[in-house]
Amino acid sequence: MRAAYVEELGPAEEIRIGELPRPEPGPADVLVRVEAVAVNPVDTYVRSGAYRTALTLPFIIGRDLVGIVEDAGAGAVGFAPGDHVWCNSLGHGGRQGPAAQYAVVAAERLYHLPDGADPVKSVAVVHPVATAQLALFTHGRLEPGETVYVAGGAGHVGGAAITLAVRAGARVIASAGPEDLDRCRALGAEVALDYHDPELTARVADAAPGGVELQVDTSGHNDLVAAVGLLARRGRIVVIAGLRATTEIPLGELYRRDGRVIGFVISNASVAELAGAAERINQLLAAGILDPGPVETLPLSAAAEAHRRLESGAARGRRLVLAVSRP
Repeated sequence: MRAAYVEELGPAEEIRIGELPRPEPGPADVLVRVEAVAVNPVDTYVRSGAYRTALTLPFIIGRDLVGIVEDAGAGAVGFAPGDHVWCNSLGHGGRQGPAAQYAVVAAERLYHLPDGADPVKSVAVVHPVATAQLALFTHGRLEPGETVYVAGGAGHVGGAAITLAVRAGARVIASAGPEDLDRCRALGAEVALDYHDPELTARVADAAPGGVELQVDTSGHNDLVAAVGLLARRGRIVVIAGLRATTEIPLGELYRRDGRVIGFVISNASVAELAGAAERINQLLAAGILDPGPVETLPLSAAAEAHRRLESGAARGRRLVLAVSRP
């Protein structure tokens, strides 16, 4: 089968396009004929070695797929050939990625794609929406009526966080670049602020005079001095980005407010947590709620180009999806 893979960790130039043996599913696995694969920042971290995880070389890149069931093991209950499916947890923890004509997925990590959902748009949203869902509700414990501050609200995860929080009955304050403030408002943010503003922290405080119950910084800047100062009593800060970030934490102010700082990376999510997020994603996909914004589709042969563009910032504002060739 044709695949995009690396034989050693390193820069995007290490990505090769070539033939690898078709994988064989185990008793509780599903063999999926891959239609489309999203390209995520975490894919570049794994490929480069910046994010260490168990893997076998040659390693097929990627994490998220939409495809069609080709075959299912006897223990893969609920899946049959021809089913339209998706997964967002390959390419990590010893699992091969999906950037190939076929991928093997454990049945417990595979979900049916709702009828009528567009495969390319769906694969573009499942990773950021799952990240936002788990950050807000599993780790952030967001409740209806609370105020959440989403830093980086125009990004893929940030936009998903605004959408999910608003639909859960929360009040959202978001920050983004001036060109993206209208998008944040359109997604439901009650207040949208320019993150370049030197008075940003004061403006967030003015917008939340009782403090912020939950903060999610998708930008990776993680100014915890400012963040702790904005917290309401028993407020939470969920850190979801900033692979090499270091910062000062005002511990006295944090404990005085009964505050919490929680680190979260979706690669560590349990199967049950991912399944819970998938249930919510499928509800929103079926309702046509999730909008990935601009999506650019590239051929599998452009996998290295896609990684380079993501790492250089040239893909800002759009999602990159690899359309995988049919056998």
